[in-house]
Amino acid sequence: MLNLTITEALAKLESKEISAVELTQAHIDAMAKHKGLNAFITETPELALKQAAASDARRAAGNVGLLEGIPYANKDLFCTKSVRTTAASKILENFVPDYDSTVGEKLLSHGAVMLGKTSLDQFGMGSANTNSYFGNVINPYGEGLTPGGSSGGSAAAVAAKMAMCATATDTGGSVRQPAAFCGIVGAKPTYGRCSRWGVIAFASSLDQPSFMARSVEDTAIMTQAASGYDAKDSTSAARDVPNMIAAAKSGDVKGLRVGIPKEYTVDGMPSEIKALWEQGAQWLKEAGAEIVEVSLPHTSHALPVYYIIAPAEASSNLARYDGVRYGHRAKDFTNLNDMYEKTRAEGFGDEVKRRILIGTYVLSAGYYDAYYVKAQKVRALIARDFEKAYEQCDVLLTPVTPSAAFKIGENQNDPVKMYMNDVFTNPASLAGLPAMSVPAGKDANGLPLGLQIIGKRWDEETMFKTGRALEMAAGFKGL
Repeated sequence: MLNLTITEALAKLESKEISAVELTQAHIDAMAKHKGLNAFITETPELALKQAAASDARRAAGNVGLLEGIPYANKDLFCTKSVRTTAASKILENFVPDYDSTVGEKLLSHGAVMLGKTSLDQFGMGSANTNSYFGNVINPYGEGLTPGGSSGGSAAAVAAKMAMCATATDTGGSVRQPAAFCGIVGAKPTYGRCSRWGVIAFASSLDQPSFMARSVEDTAIMTQAASGYDAKDSTSAARDVPNMIAAAKSGDVKGLRVGIPKEYTVDGMPSEIKALWEQGAQWLKEAGAEIVEVSLPHTSHALPVYYIIAPAEASSNLARYDGVRYGHRAKDFTNLNDMYEKTRAEGFGDEVKRRILIGTYVLSAGYYDAYYVKAQKVRALIARDFEKAYEQCDVLLTPVTPSAAFKIGENQNDPVKMYMNDVFTNPASLAGLPAMSVPAGKDANGLPLGLQIIGKRWDEETMFKTGRALEMAAGFKGL
């Protein structure tokens, strides 16, 4: 049962070859077997079996959702009613919400079964999953290897077959980079396609609920189920949701123009990644697509722009964690200011503190215009670059990461080097575009490498279609 895709599992559930309870129990057993990967912060086996039994009852009554009976892992940034939600931070170590996120509600309404809450870099800030208060997550491809971040727990859970799929979030690459490191598919929809309500905020103009699974079609099913307008989120778009599942099934790229941005060839890029990128373009060409070179001239500015805007928004969003209303509160303090300072010093990890400090600095008097306002102007230019490129092509193909999974602790003392992990993923986030990582090959050490597809705004269909074509050509075999 652990080797089934979602599509295959749904067929077996429908034919009564297996039940949702049996499928869920198999994954609970797998979670126990792979406990050493530290992928989960909170496991919810009793809740999962209860939801699975309810799913079997609904199926018997003919009431079937898109994910009816499918066990999934939920990134611990999504609020879950009566289940601890920590953002992998000490400051929310014992926070139990009394509501579900909108995405969580939608998945539940489609019959999904929640196995537990997965680990991440605190508040989604990081590229290695080493910033979690609950310890490092291990990449299933090798002890000592990072699964990537921030959605490393979700990626490890799906890759090791502890869950059939998982929620993630993507602010600057947090679904695509760990998906590439763990040899699975990770998709970020267009900003506004899925509601952010009930997702603990990092950077509000960038955060987007995202999805992971072991195939393109499975990821499309998740995205389809979770998409749609939500009046509770002012950035949610009142647009019809296209048929992403049908697009992912087809994989037909005949006549499609695939853009190769020349600026994504960066200094020091490993030859294996460059070769895979060229191979990916060749695969799509053989499938009937036309390959065109395009230019995104402001690409080199994306990383510094991101690391001004994201920390600025984080410093504002994280101001709510003050020890007054919820979350951790310091015990020994003399006055209110002392309580604020000690609570935040004890509750936040080093990377979170670093980003709050950077964000507060760029928003401060005298620096706001020099940094924040300028960064927003360059962000607009980056978005315009994509619009111009899409006049010549329908979709873009790029690498996902500048390397395969690296060792835990590597780059830890060099934040700038760590931030470079987002060099290929940041631009699409800044422009609010849909983008996905598809496992397409392995390096000399047998570690997975991914290729990134970036679509036009609101055109997830072409993204999934192209992803399926790549998947079929690559024939990648996971663990």
